[in-house]
Amino acid sequence: MFEKLTEGFGSVFGRLRGYGKLSERTIDEALVEIRRNLLEADVHYSVVKDWLASVRERAIGKEVGESFTPAEQFIKIVYEELISVLGKEPVELEPGSGRKTILLVGLQGSGKTTTTAKLARYLQKKGRHPYLVPIDPRRPAATEQLQVLGKKINVPVFPYDGSLKFKKVCRQALEEAEGEGADVVLVDSAGRMEIDSHLIEELQEICRAIQPQEVLLVLDGMTGQVALSVAKGFREAIGITGIVLTKMDGDARGGAALSLRATLEKPIYFMGVGEKVEELEVFYPDRLASRILGMGDLSGLMEKAQEAVSQEKARGLEEKLKSNPFTLEDFRDQLVEFRKMGPMQKLLGMLPKSLIPSMPSQPPDVEKELRGTVAIVDSMTVLERRRPKVLNGSRRRRIAKGSGTTVTDVNRLLNRFEQMQKMLNQMKKGKFQRLLQGI
Repeated sequence: MFEKLTEGFGSVFGRLRGYGKLSERTIDEALVEIRRNLLEADVHYSVVKDWLASVRERAIGKEVGESFTPAEQFIKIVYEELISVLGKEPVELEPGSGRKTILLVGLQGSGKTTTTAKLARYLQKKGRHPYLVPIDPRRPAATEQLQVLGKKINVPVFPYDGSLKFKKVCRQALEEAEGEGADVVLVDSAGRMEIDSHLIEELQEICRAIQPQEVLLVLDGMTGQVALSVAKGFREAIGITGIVLTKMDGDARGGAALSLRATLEKPIYFMGVGEKVEELEVFYPDRLASRILGMGDLSGLMEKAQEAVSQEKARGLEEKLKSNPFTLEDFRDQLVEFRKMGPMQKLLGMLPKSLIPSMPSQPPDVEKELRGTVAIVDSMTVLERRRPKVLNGSRRRRIAKGSGTTVTDVNRLLNRFEQMQKMLNQMKKGKFQRLLQGI
């Protein structure tokens, strides 16, 4: 997520750390490069202009705190200003009590149908009882797709037949939802390649019929400034209450996220980070700012860990690490648990870049690597797992042969194990907390 933008900030910050003092000229040079990175990420030029002015005013007029180097103080300012432009505080979608209706709108291909199902699953976890209503007379596959997704998450779906009598269809759908005992109705509307009069007329008719409490605009996060013009079009035509950004796991340059909140003054509720129904994340400005600056998202990683790993296992590992070193046996067990949390590449993206400098940006087959890693550790003796320093050349060749891997694979595993040991030592020393507080 935002790899190019993160690399750009990382390059600027890396050079600044080499200065013992930051002059006005040095700061201006850094801001020029940051400006270029932001524009390349398709952030709207007016947002870039105002944001850079805020950063410059604070950076030049601010005294360096005693606990920070000049570079760290500048990074802290950039981090805080990023949070400000992204929305400062997260705004969670909370339908409240009573039955609520939520309309999802957007262009064709933005991911509305999948997002509708993801949102239903999210609300299920909140204790709500959603009901899905597809209304797309020109794309019958949308109804079929939503029915498949609804079945997967055990949520009822209205059997829309393609009728153009939207008022009648909406009345029937709301009656069906009431009969199903639903307290949240999610309406997946039609989309077009662009906003036109026919689409607006349809959406306005649907809005009059269902009187939605929320109108969520689903936007493709890869479209940059195009997303901003689309959002303005929907806002002026039917009004929107919030935004969902999709495809944020792809080659999203970041422009949409940084431009929308500042320009539209509407909250971004969620980010879609994959095709699966569970891959919907609440939009946390501070976490996104942290990831953009290469500081990772440890809070999000901990949440995923809590969902995947039982508290009993977590406490057991914590107690063990207090008195014993982290071994390859522990490493193997944690890799198995990590697989329950989601794709490994996404998890690595939530760690600070400084902790994984030698990790490949796009490994060829992460799942295959995981299986190979487990096989390598399983091919070791108890002594070798607990004291990897005894692994000389002959032992490594034996392990590679026994696990069906190569000596290079074994060496790579041992290097990654050392990196994890260093990360755990940093956590014990409290360096992560200092990192998240402003570095």
